[in-house]
Amino acid sequence: MTINTLPLSFEFFPPKNQDDISQLMVQHELLVPYGPRFFSITYGAGGSTRDRTTHIVMACHQRAGIPAVPHLSCVGDTRESLKRLLDTYRAAGISRIVALRGDRPQDGAKVAHEFYYASELVAFIRECYGDTFELIVGAYPEVHPESANASQDLINFKRKVDAGASAAITQYFYNPDAYEDFINRCQQQGITIPIYPGIMPITNHDRLVRFSARCGAEIPRWIEKRLLDYEHDAASLKAFGSEVVIQLCEKLMAMGAPGFHFYILNQAQPTLDILNRLGRPQRVTQAA
Repeated sequence: MTINTLPLSFEFFPPKNQDDISQLMVQHELLVPYGPRFFSITYGAGGSTRDRTTHIVMACHQRAGIPAVPHLSCVGDTRESLKRLLDTYRAAGISRIVALRGDRPQDGAKVAHEFYYASELVAFIRECYGDTFELIVGAYPEVHPESANASQDLINFKRKVDAGASAAITQYFYNPDAYEDFINRCQQQGITIPIYPGIMPITNHDRLVRFSARCGAEIPRWIEKRLLDYEHDAASLKAFGSEVVIQLCEKLMAMGAPGFHFYILNQAQPTLDILNRLGRPQRVTQAA
């Protein structure tokens, strides 16, 4: 499969104010010509962006014929609140959900927590809604930061698959060997759902280090040291970061990755630069 036919998806986070929402819609329009399967909208720690996530999902859904896909986590929600959200999405014709455990609030605040694992959330949605939704779950080629080891992490991932997950999106990574090893180990466990690599453009050293420390993604030492070379040269840093991600995507395509999921961070241009360099043509297609 080439970049011309490879399925793509793009991820936004819900803005805090109307001006930023308007800007998000501008970014959305810039990405539409690349024919993504869907745009996903994240869900804040402890359900903190529940209403904003729903608002953006509804604003984006079927805009230019492309579905919006809400993230949904079980931290911060009850069975009743989850059902209300899922009923709302079903009534709106939304057919995909990104089902996650979710992050706990960073301030340590106590929140509703009827489910402790994403596998329980997946099982709950399947029990209540059958095959109404395609359920997309998270995967961690470099191991979830809270897992004791890679074997336990794979067991946890398989639980989500066995509970009814339809597909998975990985945490971002920059070491293609980690993805290849993860896929091989999944196949050995009989896991056959598509596992889409999550791709994070590199545009800022400090932000990348902060995000990676929080989510357990490794920045290879050689990449981090090169980024430090460009600490005071933003243009060169972005050029180097773009080259790193382009080479990563090329290696993943050679491995047979089923598609790419780009973490946009609400700024389309870094991803557009990567897609243009990879030779992805602009086209508007009816999403599947």
